[in-house]
Amino acid sequence: MLKGIPKILSPELLKVLCEMGHSDRIVIADGNFPVESMGKNAIVVRMDGHGTCEVLEAILQLFPLDTYVEHPVQLMEVMKGDPVETPIWEKYKQILDKEDKRGAEVIEQTERFAFYEEARKAYAIIATGESALYANIMLQKGVVSE
Repeated sequence: MLKGIPKILSPELLKVLCEMGHSDRIVIADGNFPVESMGKNAIVVRMDGHGTCEVLEAILQLFPLDTYVEHPVQLMEVMKGDPVETPIWEKYKQILDKEDKRGAEVIEQTERFAFYEEARKAYAIIATGESALYANIMLQKGVVSE
């Protein structure tokens, strides 16, 4: 046990976050995301019993977002014609408002297959048990300056 570390973050995930350097990316994937096939060249961390919001909130307590790019956070855009609502995105915005002074301005929506291509290049992918649709979120790590 360590003081000040969110309990949801396993030793495996803490190691991954520590290993990541500036501009490396990590995907927090929902339960439908093809984690294993997308993560063939990435470290896959299983967090099946948790949702994306709680994982995002915990990671952002330790992980600075990249300040050298306009949008260090990517969401998978809803496919044209898909009638899905994405209320989880509002929760992401609230978390980002709390953890980054730029708030929701850091978010960019990325077309589904472009998101997959970027996910294939990620340093790590976290498999969650999130049931919300289009809940995949990719973070680009910034510089720790403190």
